[in-house]
Amino acid sequence: MATTPTQRGVSTPRIRLGLFSRSFLLLASLMLVSLGAWLQVFLSMEEGPRASQMAQRVTTVVSITRSALVYAPTSVRPALLLDLATKESLRVQPREESDVLEPLPDSNYWKHVAAKIRDKQGMDTQVMWSVNQTPGVWVSFEINDDRYWLVFEREQLALTAGVEWLGWGATALLLALIGAAVSVRFVNRPLAQLAKVSQQLARGETPSPLPEKGPAEIRDMNIAFNRMARDIRQTEADREIMLAGISHDLRTPLARMRLEIEMSNVSDETRAAIDEDLAQIDHSIDQLMEYARPAGQVPEQGIDVSSVLREVYERERSHTESLGGKLEAHIESNLYARINAHDLKRIVGNLIENARRYGRTPEDDRAHIELIAEQRGTIIAIEVRDQGRGIAATEIQRLLRPFSRGESARTGVSGAGLGLAIVERLLGHVGGQLELISQPPGGLVARIEIPKYRPRAYPLETGN
Repeated sequence: MATTPTQRGVSTPRIRLGLFSRSFLLLASLMLVSLGAWLQVFLSMEEGPRASQMAQRVTTVVSITRSALVYAPTSVRPALLLDLATKESLRVQPREESDVLEPLPDSNYWKHVAAKIRDKQGMDTQVMWSVNQTPGVWVSFEINDDRYWLVFEREQLALTAGVEWLGWGATALLLALIGAAVSVRFVNRPLAQLAKVSQQLARGETPSPLPEKGPAEIRDMNIAFNRMARDIRQTEADREIMLAGISHDLRTPLARMRLEIEMSNVSDETRAAIDEDLAQIDHSIDQLMEYARPAGQVPEQGIDVSSVLREVYERERSHTESLGGKLEAHIESNLYARINAHDLKRIVGNLIENARRYGRTPEDDRAHIELIAEQRGTIIAIEVRDQGRGIAATEIQRLLRPFSRGESARTGVSGAGLGLAIVERLLGHVGGQLELISQPPGGLVARIEIPKYRPRAYPLETGN
């Protein structure tokens, strides 16, 4: 019987950042804002003194050049002008009425420089950005009735170049980010260690002890965690011993009671009724022991879920047929997930047992069960379907709680009410989930979903 995969909406994957990434991005953002504000303040504070300094320099050079030209003999002036142009990068050119002038850029700095120059040289002094399309900083001066331009290279008077500021800023930012990464790493490393050993403990593994050194808060936390891990391990060991004792102490009297009933002179009907009651007690003990038994260790690599489910199918099919029921399976190949094989058998076996006991078809009082396993995106979906009476939607959440049983209309039998609770607990150990779906006009679908195994060379921060 073929099945159609459930149609599901495709959700957009979200980027999940770890504590290190979030802390680093926060510090990096704060540093970028701080560096930008610092540069703005520094440039604002530098602008005024730098403008005054450049204006004083221009005034001094103009005065010296005027004096040199005034007192130099006429025959020496060409050589003097050539010397100024080659050694000092200063050019002196005649000023004409026909000169094409370009004013200074409209910035506070250049306005400040021009104002300072005019204060010292006179308000008639002209300061231009270019003359006759020749770039430079052109400052006018006069010698007697002759008018001249003194031309400065723009780089001599401008503020520090933007490329230079960018280099210094990038260097400062890089050093700040390295410091932030080291600081965040130092703070987050103990938390990362704690998260790692917590995951090991949650998977049923024995974690390596955390280092009981470092800052007082980290040391106290690690000491407390190590003590807690030891107590948990000791509790689990004590529980296993207790379970073994309980199983022995309870089943021995039950076996003796069965023997005494077989040897007694009671009627066959009475013997069958007592034997059924003893079977119910034995089943309840099995469920209690199963619920108390810890989950197995989660493997590092994925297991072949398809192969495990086929083993469960072969085992449960004969049992179901012996009770007059029928079990069919539709299992995809090459399904892999990180789950303990024994736990998977316990999970699926409990669901099939539930369907076999409580999901009988009303027409023939027999269990007709389907086991379906398939991949759906990033999960593996395993369904156990029956054709019984189903359950009310309002009862689903209650039945997932320990020691909760369905109504007699569905079950007609008693039990400890731990089968579904066992399934949900084992699934939670591997990040899976259980869902019960009642199908009209009858039947119940018990669907479990476990993450598909995806080999990774390194851990990723993106969630699915």
